[in-house]
Amino acid sequence: MCFSANASFASSAIIAVVGMATLARTQHRSEWLFASLPLLFAWHQFNEGMVWLGLTGDVPIGSLQGWGFAYMLYAQGLLPLLIPLSVWLLEPGRHRQRLIVPFLLIGGGLTLYQLWALLNYSTDIYVREHSVVYHNPATRHRLIAVLYIIATCGALFFSGYRYIVGFGVANLLGLLVVIYFKQYAFTSVWCTYAAIVSVLIYGHFHLRRNMQAHANRARKA
Repeated sequence: MCFSANASFASSAIIAVVGMATLARTQHRSEWLFASLPLLFAWHQFNEGMVWLGLTGDVPIGSLQGWGFAYMLYAQGLLPLLIPLSVWLLEPGRHRQRLIVPFLLIGGGLTLYQLWALLNYSTDIYVREHSVVYHNPATRHRLIAVLYIIATCGALFFSGYRYIVGFGVANLLGLLVVIYFKQYAFTSVWCTYAAIVSVLIYGHFHLRRNMQAHANRARKA
């Protein structure tokens, strides 16, 4: 996260609580991956806290490059696949699932490329204007950036659930703002923003459970 290790660890703890509450609201296995996103973002924020400690020479375990690779692995390697896959699993209708398949394919291809890039090119990690910069020459291309936006945000807009669409809108707006103001630290800043707005995922499951409880009471009445 921007600013410091303490800010990263604090946001990680808060988002982890939201993540556990979100998982507690699930009822089907098909919901688990999407409901796990806040917890994964919480781990991601903890990971960047360790990167901050590595940058200041205070990391207690592992190394700066090790924690940095783990951070990039999730942000650039796994996230483009996890988001469309989680939405695809969540949708009950085949029509919605078919609409999400193109984003799933783009995300899968992008994940393979990003993994190749991270394994074959070194990533420079440093601080610039209170933000962590992760610079990998093979991942910093305009086409890769466009495909990343499509994969991580596109599927959300085709969901049949309004909170998921809202999550997509919030992510896209945040992504565009970050690109405009802090493109050099895009990976760090946008992932922090996405972690914070992942509380909308809890809103989705909370609303669904309340609606189901209301429907059950109405049937009994």
